[in-house]
Amino acid sequence: MDNLPTIDDVRSAAACIEGSAYETPLLESPLLNEKLGCRLLVKPESLQRTGSFKFRGAYNRISNIPEDQRKNGIVAFSSGNHAQGVAAAAKIFGIAAKIIMPKDAPAIKVSNTQAYGAQVIFYDRFNDDRSAIGEKLVRETGATLVRPYDDPMIIAGQGTVGLEVARQARAMEANLDAFLAPCGGGGLISGCALAFHAESPETEIYSAEPVGFDGTARSVAAGERFIGEPHGNSICDALLSPEPGELTFSINARLLKAGLTISDDAVTKAMKAAFSYFKLVVEPGGAAALAAVLSGQYKADGKTVAVVLSGGNVDADVFRKALA
Repeated sequence: MDNLPTIDDVRSAAACIEGSAYETPLLESPLLNEKLGCRLLVKPESLQRTGSFKFRGAYNRISNIPEDQRKNGIVAFSSGNHAQGVAAAAKIFGIAAKIIMPKDAPAIKVSNTQAYGAQVIFYDRFNDDRSAIGEKLVRETGATLVRPYDDPMIIAGQGTVGLEVARQARAMEANLDAFLAPCGGGGLISGCALAFHAESPETEIYSAEPVGFDGTARSVAAGERFIGEPHGNSICDALLSPEPGELTFSINARLLKAGLTISDDAVTKAMKAAFSYFKLVVEPGGAAALAAVLSGQYKADGKTVAVVLSGGNVDADVFRKALA
């Protein structure tokens, strides 16, 4: 594909978001390392602006909208984290935003999106086509569609997470055997794969997805983009993308070692561990990569591994149940 982003795009995105997005830390817990028999480093994007990594890509994409198009506004569709990232970035640039969100999105994600000034339009994730709704709005208004993952500038923006992890790990004298990140449509893991391929090519890259929504894992294993109906349900609302993106899969097919699939039970335990060992509030989808390590889906014994905690926008009741 001619429009695939490159490492140069990721580095340009890093310069673009500097001063607007936070550089989140890379943390480790000696107690957890001892328990697991490995060196585990966590990147808490739950502490990022808007509570997830999504602000990075949204800011990078919106900053590149030509001035004469900004008056027509922005349209996006999202279960919540991309919605908040777009709404916050749009507010910074003074651009009106309409966000298409599922009716069952967590209340905290809906209220935060509205608080940034965006108009929320609800849809039924099981019966409605959010892409069709978004494209109709674009046709009617001339707005710019800011996709959640299948966009070169979105992917490049999310890849800045990987750039930071690679640099921070070097500063900690940590030679990373593996890097794991949660995966929905694949924007985060594909962007980070670009970063690691350039900065630390010996590091193996793995995606982490919920059971029943493992399109990237299936696609990487098969060597072709898997388009099939997701089955079941999952508490990982941020990772319920219907299929991998075309652009993201083109990158992931080349650069991922494999995709890992994790259960809701493993995710819940990872949320509790993130709080117990790091005092971090992490949403279900945000804990998927940590869950892959803690549950043994990724065999970390004796290795040095980095995982991304991709978001922290969780309703109080869900978090309370995880801790209990």
